[in-house]
Amino acid sequence: MALNRTGASLPAILQIASAATAGYVIAKYGLGHETPIFASTVAVTALGLARDARPGRVAETALGITLGIVLADLLLLGIGRGWWQLFLVLVVTFAAARLLSPSLGFAAAAGVQSALVTLFPVANGDEFGRTVDGLIGGMMALIFTALVPRDPMREVRREAHRLFTIVTDAAVDIAAALRAADEPLAARALERLRGTQPILDAWSTSLESAVGVSRVSPFLVRRRPQLLGQRRILRGMDLACRSLRVIARRTDHLVRDGRPRRRLADLVGELSAAIALLAASLDDPAAAAGARDRLAVLARRLEPAVDDPVTDTAVLLLLRPLLVDLLAAADMPEDDARALLPVVDA
Repeated sequence: MALNRTGASLPAILQIASAATAGYVIAKYGLGHETPIFASTVAVTALGLARDARPGRVAETALGITLGIVLADLLLLGIGRGWWQLFLVLVVTFAAARLLSPSLGFAAAAGVQSALVTLFPVANGDEFGRTVDGLIGGMMALIFTALVPRDPMREVRREAHRLFTIVTDAAVDIAAALRAADEPLAARALERLRGTQPILDAWSTSLESAVGVSRVSPFLVRRRPQLLGQRRILRGMDLACRSLRVIARRTDHLVRDGRPRRRLADLVGELSAAIALLAASLDDPAAAAGARDRLAVLARRLEPAVDDPVTDTAVLLLLRPLLVDLLAAADMPEDDARALLPVVDA
């Protein structure tokens, strides 16, 4: 796990190190600043190792850091340097940061840099050289976000495939539980689905970060249509997971009577196969057509039988909105997906 974590962070590590070094070189050798600490620290803090590397977030963090440096420089010109000045500078910086942005990270970044400005003596009497260094660091962070981007597709694909694996396995367990009235299998499916929300959140964060970087990076422009397509898949899977959780809860209660439900089991089994096809479309968009066809055939079968128990009918009816969400994820308009469902008499 430690090696995997380190390997996954390597692109970010190289990007951050490159931006920090470039900022230092420009400030020291280009502008002649003796110790351009902030040209490096601003770049490091603005980029960070978090999965959210959107240019807007990077710019906001860089702005917060520069704000802290500017406020500290201005205050120290008037009040000097000391322990109570540190207290006052931090109070003013945090208050200004909270006024300008709701982000806690913005305020923290501004506060850390203002503390460094207050504690480190100025070099060569250049009071605002540190502000220039901070601006250089922020610019390097943005430039390296665009020109040396992290590989966004790897994170996006990893989180997406994690989700699809869990959902597909859970659907297989639900089908097996319905076929054999197996309570442990039903409970396992429910437990799996209850853990999907953090994965959905991670997928969403990685995806939005990748879309943001693709807007400014010339190297990722060609991937943007694929990323935008994943937004549709993510939205459909988010809704589908919620529906499948409800179905898993109903199944967990339903199988306690010990009666097999083969028709429901067959329907959910077909559903798991269709979800697996939809997962393949993450790497091969052409596979979405096969997923749509399979889901469309399944949608037409979701008509309650007259002699079905009410409890079984309730589960079948829950499959209908789930199929609509999955068809939408497979790039079918929702109205067309709903039109596939058999009409149910009131």
